[in-house]
Amino acid sequence: MRILAALAFSLTASLAQAQTMEPREGWTVIATQKPYQQLIDDVKSATKANKMGVVTEAGPTQAAAKRGVTIPGNRVIGVFNNAFAVDILALSTAAMIEAPLRFYVTESAGGQATLAWKHPTAVFAPYLDEGGEALRDLAAELDDRFAAIADMAVN
Repeated sequence: MRILAALAFSLTASLAQAQTMEPREGWTVIATQKPYQQLIDDVKSATKANKMGVVTEAGPTQAAAKRGVTIPGNRVIGVFNNAFAVDILALSTAAMIEAPLRFYVTESAGGQATLAWKHPTAVFAPYLDEGGEALRDLAAELDDRFAAIADMAVN
C-alpha cells in the first residue's frame, strides 16, 4: 500500500513541475526575472496604458490549491478592445471566436515568470479569405499593440 501511495505521489509531483515555455511558430515567448505576480500586474498595467482592456483571466493554480494540489503559477489574461471587436466583426463573424486574444504568464521553478502570446496575425490567419486585406491590417495593428504591451510589461 505504501508503495502505491509513494508512486501516486511521485506521479502527481512530476505532473505539477514547471515546464519551460518554448518558442513556437506564431508565438513570442519572453523569459523574465520578474516574479510571477509582478508580471501579471505589469501585463494588466501595460494593457491599460496601450488602450486595451483585460477582458478575462483564468488559470488552474488557485483551483488546484483548493484541492490540495500545488502547481506553478499559470494565468491566461484575455485582452481586447471594443473598437477592434466591432471592426473585426464587420469583416468576419467567424473571426470573433478568437477574441479576446490572450497573454500567457507561467511561473518557473525558481519563481521567475515567462510571458507568451500568439501573434494576432497568426490567430486571425484562418479568416483572411473571408476578412481580406482589412482583417490582415487589423491583425498587424494588434501585433504591434501586443508587442508594445509585452515590452512595457517585461521591462
